[in-house]
This record gives sequence, C-alpha cells and structure tokens, in this order.
Amino acid sequence: MGQYLPMFPRSAVVTGGASGIGEALVTLLQAEGADVQTLDLADGFDVADPHAWDDIAAVDLACLNAGVTTGETDIREVSDDAYSRIRGANLDGVVYGVRHFSRGMQPGSAIVVTASLAGLVAAPQDPLYTLTKHAVVGFVRSLAPQLAQRDVRINAVAPGFVDTPLLGEEGRARFVDAGFPLLRPDDVARAILTAARSNGTGQIWIVQPGREAEPFRFPKIPGPRDPSGAAVGLPPS
Repeated sequence: MGQYLPMFPRSAVVTGGASGIGEALVTLLQAEGADVQTLDLADGFDVADPHAWDDIAAVDLACLNAGVTTGETDIREVSDDAYSRIRGANLDGVVYGVRHFSRGMQPGSAIVVTASLAGLVAAPQDPLYTLTKHAVVGFVRSLAPQLAQRDVRINAVAPGFVDTPLLGEEGRARFVDAGFPLLRPDDVARAILTAARSNGTGQIWIVQPGREAEPFRFPKIPGPRDPSGAAVGLPPS
C-alpha cells in the first residue's frame, strides 16, 4: 500500500458524529485541519437507508462510527424492532457506507470502522451487539484485499468499554464502583486516526485503557491436509 496523502486527511466524514466517540473524532479531525462532515441520526441522517448515501461526496477519510446496543441480555426479550435497529445501524450502515465510498475514493484514501472488543470475544451482556461487531470485523478483513487493488485502505478499531451514553447510567456506575478503568471517547478518536494513517489494511486495532493502540494478532487456523498428511493451500481466487 502507498503512503497516505500529505496533510491526511484533508476531508473526512464521521457517522454518529453528534455524541460520544464520533463527537470526539470530529473535534480531533477539525483540530488537525480537516474539513469534516458529520452524519448523525440526530440531524436526520439514517446510515441504514441506502439512498441516504447518494449525495455524500467522496472524502480522504470515511469514519463509519455510528452504532447502537439493544440493552438486552435475554434473547427471548429482544423485539423485532430492536433487532432491526441494531442491524441497521451497526451492519447496514457500515456496508452501505463502504460501498458508497469505495466507488469514489481516490488512491491513498482510507476507511476506518468502529468495531468493538465484542467483535473479537464473547460479550454475553448483549449477544446481538456482539453479533454485529463480529460481522464488522470479518467484513473489514475480507474486503481489504479488494480495496487494496485501488490503493484504498480499510481498518477497524476495537475499543474496550468507553465512557459514552451507550453504557447507560447504571452500566457506568457498575464500572466506577468496581474501579474498572473506562476509555474516554478521545482515546478512541486518537486510535481511529492512528489506524487511518497507518499503511496497513485489514487490521483490527485494539484500544484499551493504559495501552497504546495496536493491531490485533489473529491466531493461525489449522488448515486441511491431503491423504499423505501434507498441508493443502487454498485454490487461487
């Protein structure tokens, strides 16, 4: 992959940019001198609407950050509306955003998706949130080689627990009472910019309190062997 553009990014889009991580990211990018467009449901932009993307201009950096939780642990209690909402925000919004920007991005541009540690490990407190974040991680890793052919990078960040409204007051209180450190939104914003400016692609950057953000090292999956016991590689694509 080539180097990112000088003064990168000069232009950016942030979904879910009206609060939490997105708001911190908008502030950081503007401080870096970027022209930033915020796309948020609070302003009438629904990432889950495929046609909402039609008039969004190409940018150097697309930060697909919008996301929600169900707030429900028991799968028996998850409503159809709650499932539709989380699927739309966390999955459709990423797919539609990536599809849109990949059509017009110039070489050297980048996409960063906000995933979660729940995309790498089991998170029983919200199985549907975990489902969507696992899907996002697989999507980013699988799509990277395709975008690399056009010199466009795509990475994701996977933060631990962040002090945002998604935690809820009760959830935040439990962490505080237990002395468990929470990430600040600006911690994740800086990690997103780091991932955007890296020369790698298809990487999932871990973000945890007290640690520098770094790409996750996925374990090697055992492959098949032929009747003689020799390892067999995948056929060419």
